[in-house]
Amino acid sequence: MSHKFLHTESPAWVAEGLITEAQRQQLLARYPPDAVPAVGLLPLLGSLLVALSALSVVAANWAALPPVARLALLLSSLVGAYAGGHYFVQRGNRTLGRGLVGLGLMLFGVSIILVSQTYQLVGYDASGLLAWVVAGVALAYAHRSRMLAALTVLIGAVVQTYCTQALGSYSYATAALLAGGLGYFWWRRPDGLLSTVLSAGLLWQAALWVGVSHAKITWFFVPAMLVYAAGDWQANRPAGRAAQGPPLIAAYLFALGLALFGETDAYADLLRPPVLAYLGALGAVLALSVAGKKQRGRLDTLPDWLLLLPGFYLPGGLPLAIATLVVLYAHAGSVLLRAHRAGDADQLTLGTVLFVGATMVAYFKLTWAFLDKSLFFLLGGVLLLGLSWYLRRRNARVLAAAGAPGAAPGPARPTE
Repeated sequence: MSHKFLHTESPAWVAEGLITEAQRQQLLARYPPDAVPAVGLLPLLGSLLVALSALSVVAANWAALPPVARLALLLSSLVGAYAGGHYFVQRGNRTLGRGLVGLGLMLFGVSIILVSQTYQLVGYDASGLLAWVVAGVALAYAHRSRMLAALTVLIGAVVQTYCTQALGSYSYATAALLAGGLGYFWWRRPDGLLSTVLSAGLLWQAALWVGVSHAKITWFFVPAMLVYAAGDWQANRPAGRAAQGPPLIAAYLFALGLALFGETDAYADLLRPPVLAYLGALGAVLALSVAGKKQRGRLDTLPDWLLLLPGFYLPGGLPLAIATLVVLYAHAGSVLLRAHRAGDADQLTLGTVLFVGATMVAYFKLTWAFLDKSLFFLLGGVLLLGLSWYLRRRNARVLAAAGAPGAAPGPARPTE
């Protein structure tokens, strides 16, 4: 918990009788201020700028250096970054130390590429770059650093992109290291930012696999929803929901695309995999997700799966548009209902945005063809103004009920 948050909010808790002043002081003592303030980032940023300056000088004169000098320069830079990082970590300055270790990790990848160019080592596999990912995973565990883990996710994305675009192959070892190695790291050390970065990185790995294997693009949602199911099983609720964000965004955008552009059966060759195989795989992931929700007491989020209904098996045109719009409205309604029950203002805002988005799609999709343009925009403006008034009024009522003195408390929100 943030010391700044406690320091700001706890006087109101004392005034409302939720805690005593002594308990407030105990909470402030239990959650002290961060040991490294924001100014502690200045040495890290300064070291990065100095390193970039040195690298630019070296890059400008790289061709004039003999191979031995190039190798010595790379090795000395690499050892210097790692040694400096270890020194500062041991001295207690973890921000600067881990920043230097991260710089060393980046230099390690650059060294692999430059040594290959210098000695004309032509490779037709990703074994050299795979060592870069292995080093990143090892350093993340060695330093127990979420920053290094997130950096390794980005490195894995670069390596996999190179493999698929330049080599025409897929590095399953890279994907396994990210999903298994960093997935376990995330499981043991959950964090909101790392959850989002790792989830997005795994979705990128899945998208590249679909592309290089020339599979139907809807197969992307099987591994994507596996990431979502992992969030259901994560005991840390904020980290679990953060991991589920990228898969849900991808599913929502896909459903939105179906509602807007699923006009004809021309998409069938791209979207329709074999029915039994696809539904069987997605059903297995759904069962895993439901089990996790039940285990963690989160069955109220089950309507998230509405976005994965396989409406693309329907004929294109109006039937598909209407079916997809029904799904979008049902999903938005489930978010609003969940937010109303929990008194969650953020979820209430999200549900409102989703509802307005579905309404806009329905309006443009179903009325553009048979309304005069002036009448079309007039009715659209009136509709949006009416929706805005209604939703703002409803939002105000919910928040007022949640914060009213003496109001019955709503269901307890998870604090895992």
